[in-house]
Amino acid sequence: MSASRTERLLNLLIALLNTTYGLRRSELREKVYRDTTASDTAFGRMFERDKDELRRFGFDVETVTDTGWGSDDPATTRYRIGKESNRLPDVSFSAEEGTVLILAAQLWEHAALGSAAVDAVRKLQAAGGLADTELPAGVQPRIRPAGQAFEDLVAAIHAQHPVSFTYLAGSTGREEERFVEPWGLGSRFGQWYLVGHDRTRGDKRFYRLSRLTSAVTVLEKDHFTAPAGFNVRAELAGLPELPPQTAVVDVDRGRLHGLRKRAQAVPGTGGAGTTQPAADRDRLAVPFRDAETLGEELASYGPLVAVVSPPELVAAVRRRLAAAAAFTAAPVPAVAFPETGRAGHTRKSTSEDQLKRMLQLVPFLVHNQGLHISEVAARFGITRKALEDDLRILICSGLPEGYPDDLLDIQWDDDHVFITQDLDLTRPVRFTVDEACALLTGLETLNGLPELAEGGALESVTLKLMAAAGEEGRKAAALSGPEVAPGNTATLQTARDAIRDGAQLRLVYFSPQRDAVSERDVDPLRLYSLDNTWYLEAYCHSARGLRNFRLDRIEALAPNGRPAERTAAPADGFPVKLFTPNDDDTLVVVELAPRGTGLAADYYAERTAGLPGGGLLAEIRFGSTDWLPMFVAQHGGMVRILQPAALADASRQWLTAALTQYTPAPGAR
Repeated sequence: MSASRTERLLNLLIALLNTTYGLRRSELREKVYRDTTASDTAFGRMFERDKDELRRFGFDVETVTDTGWGSDDPATTRYRIGKESNRLPDVSFSAEEGTVLILAAQLWEHAALGSAAVDAVRKLQAAGGLADTELPAGVQPRIRPAGQAFEDLVAAIHAQHPVSFTYLAGSTGREEERFVEPWGLGSRFGQWYLVGHDRTRGDKRFYRLSRLTSAVTVLEKDHFTAPAGFNVRAELAGLPELPPQTAVVDVDRGRLHGLRKRAQAVPGTGGAGTTQPAADRDRLAVPFRDAETLGEELASYGPLVAVVSPPELVAAVRRRLAAAAAFTAAPVPAVAFPETGRAGHTRKSTSEDQLKRMLQLVPFLVHNQGLHISEVAARFGITRKALEDDLRILICSGLPEGYPDDLLDIQWDDDHVFITQDLDLTRPVRFTVDEACALLTGLETLNGLPELAEGGALESVTLKLMAAAGEEGRKAAALSGPEVAPGNTATLQTARDAIRDGAQLRLVYFSPQRDAVSERDVDPLRLYSLDNTWYLEAYCHSARGLRNFRLDRIEALAPNGRPAERTAAPADGFPVKLFTPNDDDTLVVVELAPRGTGLAADYYAERTAGLPGGGLLAEIRFGSTDWLPMFVAQHGGMVRILQPAALADASRQWLTAALTQYTPAPGAR
């Protein structure tokens, strides 16, 4: 959309904010729109669209009618916006509260509500109530991106649109199309669940996102109303955990040490009607609760393991392997990437985005006079050129037919930005539903961290935000985040103490890709998490570089008596890459199915290109390629390797060998 529309909406907003009596449509047409070419009907349609646009931002466009006249008479109907309409209430935070708030916002950094969380924090900074704060090194959790389905469902929940999708029913094992009114999304037992009303079955249902086998279709022409007082966390609290079960598997001798640590040897044949394992295999009993979760892991092991029982687990593994094999056998698309590198699913900026940014920019400049223009651009995540384009539109905006003093006055001649005329745009607009959800759900999620939950800052900042968010804050109950507390608090505390004291650590670490255990001396730098999986970023003296170690794979951790050498600093930005690039890495081109496009961001794709039908090509850098067949098998039809050809062949052979184990014998049912 053109910059002229942004300027028109901004001028209309300023005009309606700065009139007490109200302005008639004819006055607005002459003084704000300066329109003399369009017919009355065409102008009327444009004016109605612009009013709807301002209402979408939350501004209450009031209609004032002269006594004795009808409200549909343009000659006697006036329009205005109250000065307090949709303004964020004054709210301030202490340094401790600011730290908690930033942590809550950064939980979503690369997840569905990441941009909404950034906008919400920027509004608080623009209002002058949130100062810059330094985050602690030992507590920096993140929510793992949950894929495109999650983002589509969040949008549908907030817009109150029904959705449809194909779902793998746990009770029957069949794929069925579902039409659902989405009420809320939440995490339980390490899985994301949708809670909603199934229109076909006429009842409330729970849907696990990992069982969705198609993209989510939002039915935008239809609407629904969720039950009053709905709270997804309360709904999921009543969801019973699956009962414990035991899987019987045959594993290649001397392989899969990580699986063996959770298993026990099975004596004899493992049960009536079962055959003996092959001579080079061990039969193991593995405890589990969820066949789909264990099936994903066992499918990744390919021909190294064969599931004997129970049948539902056999079916889950076979289904993933078959889907992966079918995807690898599909016709190969032409491999071509745009010159700009990343492409595909980046949403183009619109005039709505620009106007939203400007309504944050003016109050931000009022409360932060004299900042360097490059710093302002960095705060808003845009280039200097884009910021200057915004400023040029702003300085041409003001009261209708006003004098120079009636225009926004912003100066940046010496690269330091000052604003001297703000036209009552000194406070940012209220939180949107997405922004309120991002912050309040983030704060609720931080309750799982004892060091934050025990202090009073978490409770006080939550109360302040609920008051500031108003009605939008009450809608945040439709979203509930995952647990972020680590499983092994002792290991986390040892690492935090070492970071604080500058001590070197000796760790014993299991690498599933190498299927081996190693001992390393490391200089710990910082801790962070994705959901409740915590990582230690450290300089590894064995590898002579930065590495990221999962805490649940550290078998032993203790200071080795030497100080850290400070030979490296933490990588910039979050989430920290779980992979450190090197010159000898292999560039791999993969094709991602529509359901798997989120893997491009998870594995830091260097180039992407969209495909017809919603899929994606991605070029990803890998330090080790031996485990890539496992990667393809694990994701069951969401990803396949295209280049190099040798790796593509290796993954196909891996899948063929794995599936052969589940081929029925001749004459068997």
